[in-house]
Amino acid sequence: MPSPLPMRDGVGATRLHVPLRGPWPTVSAYMVERFFHLDPDVLLQRFDKGDIVASDGSAVARDAPLGSEEFVWYYREPPAEQTIPFTEEILHQDDHLVVVDKPHFLPTTPGGKFLQNSALVRLRNRLGNPDLAPIHRLDRATAGLLMFAVRPATRGAYQLLFEKRQVQKVYEAVSARPAGWDATRFPLVYRNHIEKLRAQVRVEVDDAREPNAETLIEVIDADDRVVHTLLRPHSGKMHQLRVHLAAVGLGILNDRFYPELLEDGPDDYARPLQLLARELRFVDPLSGEDRVFTTRRTLQESPTSA
Repeated sequence: MPSPLPMRDGVGATRLHVPLRGPWPTVSAYMVERFFHLDPDVLLQRFDKGDIVASDGSAVARDAPLGSEEFVWYYREPPAEQTIPFTEEILHQDDHLVVVDKPHFLPTTPGGKFLQNSALVRLRNRLGNPDLAPIHRLDRATAGLLMFAVRPATRGAYQLLFEKRQVQKVYEAVSARPAGWDATRFPLVYRNHIEKLRAQVRVEVDDAREPNAETLIEVIDADDRVVHTLLRPHSGKMHQLRVHLAAVGLGILNDRFYPELLEDGPDDYARPLQLLARELRFVDPLSGEDRVFTTRRTLQESPTSA
């Protein structure tokens, strides 16, 4: 469904589905309850200013009855946004693809308290291309290779590569060396069933179900302090690599989610998650040529870096 509002500063308008029936007398009453964490007077003022619009771009009045509009659009207005003091590096750019080296802490797309400080919005503004869209995603905490489609017409061809698992992905991670470390266990393939549930920051693991996530784990190097691993995921489940390393006793350094969920706090830029998207390899669906992209970043806690 096309948005009636244009892109603004690299960010598209948000679409909200409004129930056609319910206990709310008006569209605005539903939104006041839906966004209970916002000041209701401020929200109602946005209706009065014409900031909430219908599918034809016309302003929705604060007294518009429930059922008069099924969808409304508006621009998000987050509170004062934290600036991420690291810059993404463009490694490749052509008529169809942009490949960047994403720093730790930068989200792939807008969400939560980050809007302008996301790789997508930064690149849309930097390249002057509102059609730019991510082909896949990286966690905010993970650094490394991230691909974007330049044109809507060819975006699907590249997204299909990931859906069909035709992209070879390689990651690196650094973990604290566990007591009784036994390097002879590796390489090994770890499998389990991972599911992301709504309203939970961590994924759920169900060992009773058929595995849907698989990772080949190899050891690059180790010293008396850390273990440096190479990871080749066969699937792409959320938090898969973090979960799999934690399961084999190699929880990634500075991981606040696994194996234990730590209390939320401000970003510590001196202690990034030691996980890096190192390589992407695939056959280009448009040209047929072999594509290989490699990160220029390194993990600060690896034995080589130390």
